[in-house]
Amino acid sequence: MSSTQPVLAAPGRISARGQGGPLGRRRLRGADLRWAIAFIAPYAAVFLAFVVYPFGYALWMGAKPALYADLAADPIYLTTLVNTVIFVGLAVNLKMFLALLLSGFFLQRRWWIRALLAPFILPWLIATAQACVSFHWMLIDQRGLLDGLLSAMFGVDGPIWFNSRALALGSNIAAYIWKWLPFWTVIFIAARMTIPREIYDAAEVDGATGVRRFAHVTFPLLANLYLICTLVSTLWALGDFTTVYLVSGGAPALTTDVLATLGYRYAFVTAKPALGVAAVMSALPLLIPIAIVLIRRLRTSEVQL
Repeated sequence: MSSTQPVLAAPGRISARGQGGPLGRRRLRGADLRWAIAFIAPYAAVFLAFVVYPFGYALWMGAKPALYADLAADPIYLTTLVNTVIFVGLAVNLKMFLALLLSGFFLQRRWWIRALLAPFILPWLIATAQACVSFHWMLIDQRGLLDGLLSAMFGVDGPIWFNSRALALGSNIAAYIWKWLPFWTVIFIAARMTIPREIYDAAEVDGATGVRRFAHVTFPLLANLYLICTLVSTLWALGDFTTVYLVSGGAPALTTDVLATLGYRYAFVTAKPALGVAAVMSALPLLIPIAIVLIRRLRTSEVQL
């Protein structure tokens, strides 16, 4: 009996010492380490070349306090800052609210509603540049589609959309919502489909139907997802360049520019790249808190809709 004990105990000692503990904690050595470095090196090089270096260089270019003093003294910058707040605030919130409502509309089981979903998502499928150029030509002068329809159907002359700051800024917001509304609607449709039907049945038994069911059942279950999507959309909208540049082009007289387009004009039109970087970097006081809140919401211990 005593002679068999060392034999039975040996495999345990071999497995504990030979494997060096759990697989996840074992250190790579020799050929394994070289292969790991060989696989990681290309991705690390791309990350350093196209993410770390450009961002670090931009921080270095925009680090001079005098640049921000020049920005504050420029009346165009102050107007652009207001435009950015209006553009992001209205476009994001209207888009997300409409997407949430339309997601419920498209979940109805009527065949003609399901048929409408295909043309509804077409603006999202079109390339952003093409969609914005199309929107621009629909509104340009009296030759545009919208003014042409007003003239043909009602005999009235439509407004010159890009000669008014309010109309031009509204056109940018409308184009942005038109382009990205289908994407977020599909996201909310998928989220609504994960809600168990039993919850709605129980709410119906309790008398919660229509608006009350949406307010007390649907929206509370989607609130976490709605907040995360709104934060992500805000980050995207703050950096949006294509919509404003191709729809209104900053007209009239650069009064509808946002920070992204103003930075481009500083850098490439007036040949002041440092000032252009500073204009874009001035959005960091808003970007950083949004990113922090987004990360904290994503680090929840439970998976929530």
